[in-house]
Amino acid sequence: MSKVTPMIQQYIDIKKEYKDCLLFFRVGDFYEMFFEDAVIGAKALEIALTSRDGEKAIPLAGIPYHALDTYLVRLIKKGFKVAICEQVEDPKEAKGIVKREVVKVITPGTVTDDNLLSSKDNNYICAISTFSTKFGFSLLDNSTGEFSFTEGKYDLNQIISLLVKYNPSEIIVFDDNGFMDKLETLSPNTSIHSIDYEAIEKFNNLFQCYVSYTAGIKAVQLLLSYVISTQKSHLSHLNQLDFFSLEQFMSLDYSTIRNLEITTTIKENKKQGSLLWVLDKTQSPMGGRKLKQWLLNPLLKVEDIDNRLNTVEMLHNDLYYTKKLSNLIGSVYDLERIATKISYNSVNPKDLVALKTSLSVLPDIKQMLLKSNFQPLVNIANKLLELDDLVEIIEQGIVENPPTQVKDGNIIKKGFDEQLDKLKYTAENGREWLAKYEHEQRELTGVKSLKVGFNKVFGYYIEVTRSNSHLVPENYQRKQTLANAERYITEELKEYEDIILGASEQIMELEYKLFCEVRNSALVKIPEIQTNSEVIAELDCLSTFALVASDNGYCKPVVDTNDTIEINAGRHPVIEQMIATENFISNDTIMNCSDNNILVITGPNMAGKSTYMRQVALITLMAQVGSFVPAANAKIGVVDRIFTRVGASDDLSSGQSTFMVEMNELANILNNATPKSLIILDEVGRGTSTFDGMSIAQGAIEYIYNPEKLGAKTLFATHYHQLTSLEALYPGIKNYSIAVKEEKDQITFLHSIIPGGSDKSYGIQVAKLAGVPNTVIRRAKEILTSLEEGYTGHSEVALAKEPEDLFTPVLENYSDIIEEIKDADVNNMTPMEALMFVNSLKKKVSK
Repeated sequence: MSKVTPMIQQYIDIKKEYKDCLLFFRVGDFYEMFFEDAVIGAKALEIALTSRDGEKAIPLAGIPYHALDTYLVRLIKKGFKVAICEQVEDPKEAKGIVKREVVKVITPGTVTDDNLLSSKDNNYICAISTFSTKFGFSLLDNSTGEFSFTEGKYDLNQIISLLVKYNPSEIIVFDDNGFMDKLETLSPNTSIHSIDYEAIEKFNNLFQCYVSYTAGIKAVQLLLSYVISTQKSHLSHLNQLDFFSLEQFMSLDYSTIRNLEITTTIKENKKQGSLLWVLDKTQSPMGGRKLKQWLLNPLLKVEDIDNRLNTVEMLHNDLYYTKKLSNLIGSVYDLERIATKISYNSVNPKDLVALKTSLSVLPDIKQMLLKSNFQPLVNIANKLLELDDLVEIIEQGIVENPPTQVKDGNIIKKGFDEQLDKLKYTAENGREWLAKYEHEQRELTGVKSLKVGFNKVFGYYIEVTRSNSHLVPENYQRKQTLANAERYITEELKEYEDIILGASEQIMELEYKLFCEVRNSALVKIPEIQTNSEVIAELDCLSTFALVASDNGYCKPVVDTNDTIEINAGRHPVIEQMIATENFISNDTIMNCSDNNILVITGPNMAGKSTYMRQVALITLMAQVGSFVPAANAKIGVVDRIFTRVGASDDLSSGQSTFMVEMNELANILNNATPKSLIILDEVGRGTSTFDGMSIAQGAIEYIYNPEKLGAKTLFATHYHQLTSLEALYPGIKNYSIAVKEEKDQITFLHSIIPGGSDKSYGIQVAKLAGVPNTVIRRAKEILTSLEEGYTGHSEVALAKEPEDLFTPVLENYSDIIEEIKDADVNNMTPMEALMFVNSLKKKVSK
């Protein structure tokens, strides 16, 4: 490359340290990208790609500095990392090239800006490490300060389940034997990086009680190494590291989260239509994030579940109280993310006012909780920390409706600082003097259009139109000539310019200094702010459960350690919201590990088998989350895992067929379920031949039923009616079917689960309902009759015919009628004649 300018050389040197980032290089009022970054950035942002003047070999693309957030949103959503390189000295004072440094690296997993985040979703970054036979998994939401980790025996399925549950935007890996390659295959849309880790002494206080978790702490240090290197900050919002045991919560794998549509729908991956959509009526961003966490981490300890259920019950029994409490919670802004902004010095004046407003509500919430005299609510109240001193500082210091930008001025209230008040008085008097001076000069010169103006180049000036320039006094000094006017200055005007501009500059500097003092008062309170945020989030979820239960007619379930699931008049929580609630058909369920171990459910497609099985799983999950459930009453024995095998599709990325995917999921269930698990199996074995599929299905049922092998509670839907014979062989297997009303050749699904198996699939009737042509339906009935009678010869001949011959016998039988229709002059028939003609045809067809 030919010799470049000092600035471009500075860019090249900085870029070497940030090869995996787009480098936003501050040049005046723009962020510039050069070389390959310019090409990539211009394409990603759909902006112009040009070249630097005099250096045409160097591609250039740039954005205005004030539009940074807008463009960052687009880049981060596309998975880019962006290094922000600022001018770290005043260009006026710089000797030579202006000093520049990267002040922050923004990545998909570390963003904290509200414009880049969803208020009710966590934005996690995770790190995964391996050590001996164990793996470590650490998790951080940098925007809220939530920081946790776990470790366990190395198990790729377990790691994948954690990734699905927390859905991180970014994954950091300490690469070990191709582990990273496997992750890239499984998570193609997630940013994944492999880095080395280092011990982070600064955070040793977080690790002290966790030294025995070697693999877990390795993952924590790996994550901290990455975050410190990108954020270039003290990370003072990371005050607590939590360990979560893999046995602490119900384990939900990818298939279960997806098939039960817990947080998003299967088809469109949207919140609407999911369980979260039904339950999330939270009033605060923290509550929305907490509720999602609860749904993906159902509890296993009955005591913990009962604590939630009892609190929800108390709130449910006094809805006036709960609605009032919920309204107060709605006045609380996102305390978690405001605390993080304070930590990063990125908090703005409006954020501090929002903080003050939120903290001002806490005493009222606390008093409401204490007045309840309900011990769990009193315990929650005692966790709330009133920060009256911080509220007072913000109240005294920051104006009620400040600008968003810190450097815009007009932030600090009058009376907060004596020196600032004096400067503002001087500036205000200066402006008054200018107005008076302008009036005096008009009188002096006789030029009524004379005006005093200001620009950054010349400062204050007097502008007179060209036609009146002969009237200006001798003490006017010409400064600039315009097309239609002349601009002048006077010594008197320049004296006051120094006073006014000096005061304005000092005001800006002092306001920023005072703002930083107020911000630092909040900085030392970050742990207390985060504690209050956690308490409000929990309270928001509990009150939401109570209000949703009231709106939807849910009941309080009884949760215990027995193996029984007993649901009376259970309903699917999502589907009943999609249709009129009164039209939803409720169903009972009784399951245990003895005489109702496996329920084999038969019946036609579209009749409601899958809906019924999913509703049992969702009611169980909701009960263990601590929510009321859609049923008349319910008794739920705690389950450690819910497994689902529902539907299947080819996994082309790994070269697996539908049947292979199905068998992988079945193997995962049979290898990992326990007697305490709940298993949902829908149409196992349908991806292969009838006899193979039936054999696999029966083998799976017998394995699950055997208490020495598994003995787990299972709902098993199938079209293999031969499996209903297992009820006679095994006392714990019970047959159920979907009730169907059959009239002549028509069927109506009643959506009720009734005892006993079904010996019919009603496949042809369902095909008819779906709109399959009648000629196909008639032929299908003929073939079915032959198969059911055990006569195969005629069917084999019929099936071997060419397609055009398939319906010839039908047409021959009705040839006379067809000719009669062809000859009918329908255009000249009266309505009565047409009706009589159709009636005669009907009689002939019936014969």
